[in-house]
Amino acid sequence: MLCVIDDKAVRSDIYINGGTILAVGEKPLDFIADKIISGRDRLAIPALINCHTHSYMSVFRNIADDLPFNEWLFDRIMPLENIIDSSDAYWGCLLACIEMIRSGTSTFCDMHMFPNTTPEAALKSGMRAVVTRGLSGGGGDTGGSRRINEAIAEIEMFSGEELLSFMIAPHAVYTCDREYLLKAVKLAEKLSLPLNTHLSESAFEVSSCISENGLTPVGYLDSLGFFRQKTLAAHCVHITEEDMDILAENSVSVAVNAKSNLKLGNGIAPVKRLLEKGVNICLGTDGAASNNSLNLFSEMNFNSLLHKGISGDASAVSAADVFSFATENAANALGIEKTGKIKAGYKADIAILDTSCPQMQPMNNPVSALCYSANGGEVVTTIINGKIVMEDRVLTEIDEQEVYYNIERIKKKLKEKR
Repeated sequence: MLCVIDDKAVRSDIYINGGTILAVGEKPLDFIADKIISGRDRLAIPALINCHTHSYMSVFRNIADDLPFNEWLFDRIMPLENIIDSSDAYWGCLLACIEMIRSGTSTFCDMHMFPNTTPEAALKSGMRAVVTRGLSGGGGDTGGSRRINEAIAEIEMFSGEELLSFMIAPHAVYTCDREYLLKAVKLAEKLSLPLNTHLSESAFEVSSCISENGLTPVGYLDSLGFFRQKTLAAHCVHITEEDMDILAENSVSVAVNAKSNLKLGNGIAPVKRLLEKGVNICLGTDGAASNNSLNLFSEMNFNSLLHKGISGDASAVSAADVFSFATENAANALGIEKTGKIKAGYKADIAILDTSCPQMQPMNNPVSALCYSANGGEVVTTIINGKIVMEDRVLTEIDEQEVYYNIERIKKKLKEKR
């Protein structure tokens, strides 16, 4: 089988034992395979990692398009969130899992708002998930305390699950006041968990923060000691040179969501400059309400082309760069050890692509093909933690028809009540 190992394509066999890659290349002594997957016309890659999602928002796909950010969020999406319940959110998350598994994604970092739905759906699908209950509140808002308690209870309930890990997720500087942000930081410190937040996503967010606090959102969080904890910041579109220095100095990982940002008219994150400053960049799709797709192949392609175009530099943000964003960098950002590579001792999270299709031929450079030619539909088999969750394009853990039935039910519910 042709394998992508450290951005290089080599022909090699992969040996899996339990949830771990036992060896790559030479067959280990006494190894007897229970199952053999043919490598003929196949390319094996580390399964992709989506560092920013709102999976429940799959139920809002194509429902609030072509709107400016504030109208999209406050006038359309938030009212819709008040219509759905936790059962609806669970089916939305399962729909997201289907899409991600089918396009070779093994792991997603999810900011959600319905307790227990993301971990339950992730476990049902066989996906690896970093679960972050979105926190918002302040000014005596009792809902803020409830959300923190829900996050703690969820962590306690699912803490023993191998495929699940957690972050503390204050939603954004515009939905959390100072004291609430400090509470979230203290909770993260107490539980020894990273922080996950939206940061400098829109120009309005930045101007409002400067007006209220005299600092950019990045500077404001830094003044609160936010970045003393390992932090994953989504978006980082409207940031200054000083902001970028703060992010670099504090080893903050940035999850860029290029398609979502452009669709909402929020602009373009300065990825080339962030890379030059040594910031760890990873990829997110955002939710299907703003991106309409959870396909990281599309995101890799778009990010590479976009930053070449705006910089006028054809060597900016290469195919190898974006592939690293979606694999090794992403594993680093999420703090998930031994993932993001095909390597002995690493987790057996592998996507296998069919290369016997016109867009993948000739295979002159497999890494370039992944970025510039593939569309995600080439993925035929997805393995997560050594378990085959899709084989020959058939999902093994999820009843797709049951999911689609429930999604249709939710669609009718939203149509009736909005």
